[in-house]
Amino acid sequence: MEILERHRITLFTILLCCGGLITCSSNKTKTRNSNSEVIMNFQQTTEAAKLAKQLEQKGISDQLVLKAIATVPRHEFVDEEIRGAAYLDRPLPIERGQTISQPFTVAYQSELLRIKPGEKVLEIGTGSGYQAAILFEMGADVYSIERFEELYLSAKKTLNSLGYYPHLFYGDGYEGLPDEAPFDKILVTAAPEEIPEKLMYQLRIGGWMVVPVGGRMGQKMTIIKRTGEDSFDESLHGDFIFVPMQKGIEK
Repeated sequence: MEILERHRITLFTILLCCGGLITCSSNKTKTRNSNSEVIMNFQQTTEAAKLAKQLEQKGISDQLVLKAIATVPRHEFVDEEIRGAAYLDRPLPIERGQTISQPFTVAYQSELLRIKPGEKVLEIGTGSGYQAAILFEMGADVYSIERFEELYLSAKKTLNSLGYYPHLFYGDGYEGLPDEAPFDKILVTAAPEEIPEKLMYQLRIGGWMVVPVGGRMGQKMTIIKRTGEDSFDESLHGDFIFVPMQKGIEK
């Protein structure tokens, strides 16, 4: 009986040790996973910071813009297959034949807006949601409209998952958001061949719109400043290529 009892105690001890090993192994796995996530987040933050530094070297000087570029995780706004290129200074494809603009273009347009925290900003063309996130990080009260329902829903999901909650709308960018007007600033992220008149009148007096105007072969980045009830000033700020701005909505 004594020998049998000793065997039972030994077996019980072995089981306890095995259980402890399994638990320890599981905890080590969790720790490894946690460490991997920390390392990945650090790498992505570092890449975003490098991108902001590159844009500064290319002439972007607005510190609000540079801080936003260094903060917003651009890789979250593109498909997994092309995330390796997320922090290169180039445009990338998204759904419905659209693009997420080149970071320099995003930064340049944002700088032209000269946003002050709390300003009410209308974005025409939500797309992936990246530009809306940049404006949100800069402290703007962001309103954004998208004509493709698929992009509207996708951008909303991505933005909200990252803690960004701009006012998003599914609708025709040419119509703007008259019920929410006036806006301090308006940013157009697709190219109309002519300046949309309805958007001009949704600016407050003293506010301005940044819009690339022209055909498919290229556009002029244009600032339209509203100086009175029916008066506007116009200035040009370089050549760019955007996808064409289209009327109406699509599912």
